[in-house]
Amino acid sequence: MTQGGKLIYTARTHTTGGRERGLSRSSDGRLDVKLSVPGGPGMGTNPEQLLAAGWSACFESAMVLLARRMKVALPPDLAIDAEVDLNLSDEGDDAGYFLRVRLDVALPGIDGKVAAALLEGAHAACPYSKATRGNVDVALRLI
Repeated sequence: MTQGGKLIYTARTHTTGGRERGLSRSSDGRLDVKLSVPGGPGMGTNPEQLLAAGWSACFESAMVLLARRMKVALPPDLAIDAEVDLNLSDEGDDAGYFLRVRLDVALPGIDGKVAAALLEGAHAACPYSKATRGNVDVALRLI
């Protein structure tokens, strides 16, 4: 870790069993989920769903902060549909699993140019976007 700064929060989880029959629990007990393979049998969620939920929530929070700075009132029906694709490549040095992400953002009633600025600004500020920049293809779409 090379970045300094003020620590705001540390999430702690304990996971056993991996994707197939895993369990993941947070240290505070608020998260307690069963894990399963994407598209496979089982009652659990999968890491891609958890990433989609976390990223979209974080992205919305980044939009809220940016909208305050821009003095823009966000609509009460703001919504983000996140899709996380798990892919497999067999191409040379890039062989293996990789992710692609789409964030479809609904900002009803917001001018198109303002909405585009909010999306781009949130993508620049969101910690999930920052953490994956250059490593994950991300498509931002205003719907």
